[in-house]
Amino acid sequence: METETLTSNMHLGRKISRIRELRGIKQETLANELGVSQQSISKLEQSEHIDDERLEVIAKALGVSAEAIKNFDEEKAVNYFNSFNDHSTGAFNNFNCTFNPIEKVVELYEALLKSEREKIELLEKMLKDKK
Repeated sequence: METETLTSNMHLGRKISRIRELRGIKQETLANELGVSQQSISKLEQSEHIDDERLEVIAKALGVSAEAIKNFDEEKAVNYFNSFNDHSTGAFNNFNCTFNPIEKVVELYEALLKSEREKIELLEKMLKDKK
């Protein structure tokens, strides 16, 4: 188990992939930035080892340092963001969600469904009037 963790920790391609995803960058976008094909990025992200020169270029395109890629640990990143508290002053300071997002989705869906039913009734009425 420890060997598996160590191996996955050293897999630079996976780290690049995860950093790219966290940054919201698509493979195609990164490929364009590096002047290669999307398939090349896919293959790169499957590579366990990447030479330092290439890593520097990729890091620059991702907006991070090569050291950040080498030292990236997803578990630590997740723990960092889960424990993050923003004590700054601003519009989102002490923001607490006062509604259930799922209930809002259901509410919006029901409103959409009601609207569609009204359209159907109107179309049916127009069809009857034509006959």
